[in-house]
Amino acid sequence: MSSSDTAVPSGDTTADTEAIDAAVSAAAAAARDLTDDAAVWGVLYDHGLAWVDFPRGSGGLGVSGSLRGYARAAIEGAGLSQPDPGRNTIGFGMAAPTIVVHGTDDQRKLLRDIFTLDRIFCQLFSEPGAGSDLAAVATRAVRDGDDWRVTGQKVWTSGAQNADIAILVTRTDPDVPKHKGLTYFLIDMKQPGIETRGLRQITGESEFNEVFLDDAVVPDSRRLGDVGEGWRVANTTLNSERVSIGSGAPREGGMIGVVASAWRSSTKYRSPVLRDELLGHWVDAEVQRTSGVLLNQKLAAGRPGPEGSGAKVAFSRTAQALSDLDLRMRGVDGLRYDSWEDRRPTDYSMTGRNPVYRYLRAKGNSIEGGTTEIILNIIAEKVLGLPGEHRTDKDVPFKDMPR
Repeated sequence: MSSSDTAVPSGDTTADTEAIDAAVSAAAAAARDLTDDAAVWGVLYDHGLAWVDFPRGSGGLGVSGSLRGYARAAIEGAGLSQPDPGRNTIGFGMAAPTIVVHGTDDQRKLLRDIFTLDRIFCQLFSEPGAGSDLAAVATRAVRDGDDWRVTGQKVWTSGAQNADIAILVTRTDPDVPKHKGLTYFLIDMKQPGIETRGLRQITGESEFNEVFLDDAVVPDSRRLGDVGEGWRVANTTLNSERVSIGSGAPREGGMIGVVASAWRSSTKYRSPVLRDELLGHWVDAEVQRTSGVLLNQKLAAGRPGPEGSGAKVAFSRTAQALSDLDLRMRGVDGLRYDSWEDRRPTDYSMTGRNPVYRYLRAKGNSIEGGTTEIILNIIAEKVLGLPGEHRTDKDVPFKDMPR
């Protein structure tokens, strides 16, 4: 981890860093005799070191989100194990920020399981007829006493085959316009009535899934937010997702780190043109990294703003450009692929994979998490104040919309 990631950001108080240091010391003492990583992670959570900007009692210390890097470095310096967020991407990047804002005290207990990797999450948002237009979801949830019964189909769900819980957006009232009749749930994936089928990609893997819900049950106690307020809750998730995707890797991390390392280690295919291209991407990656610090600060303060959308677009473009440069830098050596076999991946990281895999997988970056075209529309309308596209569904009850 570079010094720029561990330094105390300007404006943060000594009291905040002292609170982190004290929590790390207490956690180190409590974990001294523990040999199981998950047990150590539980100690970190209990001492407010999971997400230091979250409230006390919810895995945090209530300090600035800009001190997350400082906390990670302090934990590492104490010799304590930390969980890999990549093993629970939806849990860390989307579910946790949503639960901490909208969840009840009982629902917030799930935050500990997310951090310790005891509960793996997936996201049941997109549908065959509701991808870019998420508010058009048709999956129905019908009240049945203290429960809800859910029927419908979701698609492009990462890791559904391994998930314990899903964040789920459903239609609970078809008699109102589409944005107003949605409700958000946390549903158990390990139950009858939920079927998961893999979707094979151009990489050969089946990372994504389609999920069928047939009278699946979710208790009302697992409803996040009020009935009919699902769109508001979902926007917290979507903003967190875009910040998570676009906030940038640490310096020398992510795809820019992979490509820069390849450049340094081999002179076979070097050229001034490729060097200049790499330097341009290095600057782009640094802009994304430093912007990511500000994004996470605003997210921690409950002010996600539109910058996350711009960062997501920038990330997609940079990742695709870098994966292309990665192949060209390696010449014929970059054309060898390890396997086209249909398989279920356990590693979702691009950086440790084959160059051809990275090139192919990056093509999806401009689609997942909101297509580039839709996000540019959002920026045009919400940030630049340009006229919105003509809509025929405004103020029309969902049941009367043509589908």
